[in-house]
Formats: sequence, C-alpha cells, structure tokens
Amino acid sequence: MAVFVARQAVFNRRQQVVAYELLFRDSLKNSFPDVSESTATARLIMENQLNLGTRHITSGKKALINIGPESLKLDLCAFLPTQDVVIELLETMEPTDENYEYCRELFHNNYKLALDDFVYQPEWDRFLKLIRLIKFDVQQTPFEEIAPVVNKLKKHKKIKLLAEKLETADDYDKAYKMGFDFFQGYFFAKPKMIQHRDIDYNYALVLSIYAEVMRPDPNISEIAGLFSLDTALAYKLLRLINSGVFPIKSKIGSLKQALVYLGHERLKKFVSLIITAHSAQSKPAELTRLCVFRARFCELIAQRVAKQQTGEAFLTGLFSLLDAILDQPMEKLLDRLPFPDEIHAALMQEKNILYYILETVKAYETGSWWALEQAVAYLSIESADLPKIYENAVNWSDSCRQNL
Repeated sequence: MAVFVARQAVFNRRQQVVAYELLFRDSLKNSFPDVSESTATARLIMENQLNLGTRHITSGKKALINIGPESLKLDLCAFLPTQDVVIELLETMEPTDENYEYCRELFHNNYKLALDDFVYQPEWDRFLKLIRLIKFDVQQTPFEEIAPVVNKLKKHKKIKLLAEKLETADDYDKAYKMGFDFFQGYFFAKPKMIQHRDIDYNYALVLSIYAEVMRPDPNISEIAGLFSLDTALAYKLLRLINSGVFPIKSKIGSLKQALVYLGHERLKKFVSLIITAHSAQSKPAELTRLCVFRARFCELIAQRVAKQQTGEAFLTGLFSLLDAILDQPMEKLLDRLPFPDEIHAALMQEKNILYYILETVKAYETGSWWALEQAVAYLSIESADLPKIYENAVNWSDSCRQNL
C-alpha cells in the first residue's frame, strides 16, 4: 500500500539544513488529515519508523516528531530511537504534574525534548530544565511579544530557539537579529511530500494477538504463531527489534526469540501502537473493546455449555464485529483467516452452538429479551445466570483496557 509523509527542513544561522520536521499525511494532499493526534503519531511511527526508518526519510539528519498529550500518555515515544529524534511536544499539552512526570521520564531516557508554538506561562518554568529546543510561531505571536520571552530564555544556556512560520525575508531578518538559533518556514521551503510503499497487515490477527497478550499468562508460542500468519505483522515486529530503539546483543533467529527479547510490557505497547494507528476515528477503537468483551462473554458461557469449544467461542466473539471495524463483508474477511468450519459458520449466521452462544451475548447487550430466551433455551442455560457471567466479562475486558 502507498503511505505518505511530509518533511520540512530546519535551517541553522548559516542556512544549512540540520533537521527535518516529519508531518503525518494520508494522501498526496499536503495537509494534515482529519484524524486524532494519537492516530497520526501512531501511523507516522508504523508507516515510517517501523518501515524504512526515519533516518531514510531525513537523509540521516535529526527528525522532529510531533507528540501530543494522548501520544505522551500512550508512551508512543518508546518506539522512537533517542539518537535520531527530537520529541516536539505540541501546544495542546498542558503544564500539569502528570505531563511533567512524563517529560521527566523521557528526559532521563535520553530523549531531546522541544516545546512547539511556545507561549510563556510561569507553569512552564520547571519544564525548562528538561527542554533543549523551543519553537515560536511568528505568525501566531508577534515579534514584539516574543522578544521579552526570548531574552528570558537566553539565560538557559542549554535551550536553543527556533523561529517557525517564517514567510518573508523580513520575517527571517527579524528572527536572525533577535538571536534565534534555527529557522523554519515557507521562506526557506514548503513541506515536501514523500510517498513510499508499506506492507498492509491483517487487522483481524491483531485482535487475536491483543486477546492473547492480555491473558494473565500469555502463551509466547501462540503469539509467535499468530505473527507468523501475517508477513506484515512479522515484518513490523522485526523492524521494531532492529529500529535502534533497543540495543541488540545477539542475532534474532525466530519470531518467538523476538517476542521474548521484546518482553511482555513492550509487547503490550506494540499491540497498542498497531490498534491506535488503525483507529482513524473513534469507531474502530470502541468496536475493538466491544469485541474483546464479547470474546470473554462467549468464552464464559461456553465453559458452562460446551467446555470443549471455549477457545472457539472466544474467537467467535472476538471476530464478531470484524466486518464493521474494517467496513468489508464478513465472508471476504473470513477467507483470510484459518478458522475451523464451526467458527466460520457461526460468523456467517449459520446456526450451531457457537452461533447461539454469540446470539445470547448480542441479545443480552441490547436487552432483546425475546431473542435471549430463544438462545438460552437452545443452550440449556438459565438466563438468571447471565448477569454474573456478564459482570465477569466486563471486569476482564476493563482490565484489558487499563493494561493496554
């Protein structure tokens, strides 16, 4: 598939390119698309850092990567190599205690931090010891308002200053005389679009990996087997290992070895990155959470009525909304998955025990009591038992949501 990114050069006082800001794009249209900040950052990482690598796009120079409050909270910075990037904290970030702790952790992990579109408030003072670059938008804040802040910041010898949105020679001349270290804007160069190829991955398998990763004792062999079913996912995993984010002490000879090396916590973050990158809107993320809840609900019902099919019941619930998530016909999606006939039939609305387990769950969700009584009658389970099963499923899926 085609993927896109724009890069805009950053110049020093000798008008030499020293870095590039990378800007997420989802088409040849050179503007920011209508997606959330965290989705944009996750896709930028998935499609670029975990594809060709940022160094390829920036010709070996530093990359400025935008990170907003949600991306900071999701720890998406963990997938960026400290030596290659500057973390550009967006102007939407508040100078709160929580964000200060996030920034302090990044600083101590050797990330270089920048503040974007900076407007001074006293609350930012404690952050300044963690910051190495501050950007001023000269179109947003007039030079006469910037001047006293620039003079104040010059006392911090480790902080460099960048003037952005420079559109004319006069803008550049004023910024230069004011003592800015770096410059960026249309006066020098507009963002340049770059198009390249990436491998599309099977989101259905991501859901399976997600479910297995969130189990109390995840089966690494099972997870490795799931990764092995999709070239794109296996490639992303190995690119992550070899992306410069983690030091490699020995060669990686198998997907299982890669997973062991990554560790459980990093693996959870990696799966979270994939899901976030896919969630162009809120709908897929919410549907993903509902799928996980349904999977557990189906599994718990199967433990009572079909113990030999608990695993199949779990998968039936997990993939019950796949057509809605991917906006594709269920039949077409199932052709890409190595499911037993029973699961395939249930998801295609053919009546078997897995179908009735799923129908019980769907009826309970929607309060369709007539449909519920029909389904439980077929399963020979009392509807009075369902509230407790439902509560257990909710608690389990909530714990998955908190931990991922």
